[in-house]
This record gives sequence, structure tokens and C-alpha cells, in this order.
Amino acid sequence: MRRADDLALAHPFAAEVLKFYKHLAGFQKKLYSYVEAAEGNGSGKRPSRLSREDLNLELLLPKFPEFLANVETVAPPPVAQFARDLKTQGPGRWRDCLTSYWGTAQDFQLNPGDKEVLLAWLFLQPYAEYLADHSERAPTHKTLAVCPFCLGKPVVGVLRPEGDGGKRSLICSMCATEWPYGRIVCTACGEETVEKLAVYTASQFDYMRVEACDTCHYYIKTVDLTKNGLAVPVVDELATIPLDLWAQEHQYVKLQANLIGV
Repeated sequence: MRRADDLALAHPFAAEVLKFYKHLAGFQKKLYSYVEAAEGNGSGKRPSRLSREDLNLELLLPKFPEFLANVETVAPPPVAQFARDLKTQGPGRWRDCLTSYWGTAQDFQLNPGDKEVLLAWLFLQPYAEYLADHSERAPTHKTLAVCPFCLGKPVVGVLRPEGDGGKRSLICSMCATEWPYGRIVCTACGEETVEKLAVYTASQFDYMRVEACDTCHYYIKTVDLTKNGLAVPVVDELATIPLDLWAQEHQYVKLQANLIGV
């Protein structure tokens, strides 16, 4: 949330998006703490993979109206109106919404007009993160392009300092798990030919990379922490919208959209 404030000052064009994110992150933080208080904070006791049976709606549903009320206050008008309407439809409708998303989260791809999926994702993300944090770690290898815990797609990549260079990892859009991934491999199709893996940067965001593949035409943005150790990958990914616009103008498709559908 502090990083969102800093970036909103530095990049006024992203201020509205970052305000939306900061407000939701505050709710998500409270929801995580609520789940942890109810379920316990022990680790290593759950299976290493997320399942449909893990969704505890009896625990979560009482918090859903509060979440929708939060969205009403800060979301763009179409999303705010959808949240307002959904709040009046009652627990049965909420249950269907959350259950439907949870059952298809592995195939999650946010489309700009899909408000129901957006709200279900934002509400359930901290719960999935809690489950990931309190489960056995699944074995990982550097060619796995989906989350080893929930099989979700990565929303952003990270280069962390290691030796004289950077070690690449990916962050899950669903449960925020971070796992190692090969430095020169497409996250969509597995292409390893260097000449087909393009990297684009802009002077305005010299620590952010658009990593694109000329085989499948997908891309992911990666935060280079060797150049900016203050960056928070998920937040900085949101703030660098011009890089997405550039990539999409050049016919690349984002592997996984962020909370604003970009």
C-alpha cells in the first residue's frame, strides 16, 4: 500500500488505478487476518495443491457484503454499479459467483468486461494466498509455467539479485506463490530460442521489462529488482500501463491480465 502511494505520486496517469488497488489491498489484508484467526497460523499441515474442496464459503460469505461495499466506494463506475447490484442479490447468488470462479480458477483469464470474475478473483485471492502460505510446498522446477500450488498463471515476473546477475521467478495471479523459472524461456509456450524471445524496456521504467515471444506472441512484464530494490512487483506491474499499451500495439497478448483487465 505504501508503494502504491509512492507510485501514484511519481506516475499521475496511474493514480486512479493505484488508489483502487490500495483500497482493495487494505480489505484483502484484513480478510487474510480474519481467515488466519479462524483457521490458525500453523504451516506445513495442508496438502501441497489447491482443490475445489478447499473453498470454505461458510467462513467467507459473511465478509462478501463488506467487500462489495468497499468496491462500491473506489471502483470505476461500471464495476461499482455491478458490485452494488450484486450486493442486493443475496447469499445464494454470492455462493454461485464464488463457487463458479473457484472451480475454474486454473483457467482464469480476466476480460475487461467480465465484472463478476473480477470481483470473485479480488475477493478470493487473499484466501488462496492464505492456503498457499499454510500448506506444504509442492516441488518446483524451472520449466513449470503455472503455479505449483494452484496451477494459476503468473501475473508478473521478477528478477532477484543472484551472484553477478538476476534469478528469474514468477508470481501467481491467484495465490501469490512465487516460484523459480528459467531465465530464457517463454512463460506461455516454452520457447527457448534466444532470437525469438524479445525484451523491451523504456527509459521511464528502466527496471521494468516486457518479455515477449515471437513464436506465440504472448508477453509478461518482469520487475528487475537488481535495478530497483524498492519495487513491489505486483504494484509496479499495475503502475506501468504504457508498457502494456506498447506491447499490445505491437500485437502481443498479455499472458495474464491484472486487476484492471490490462
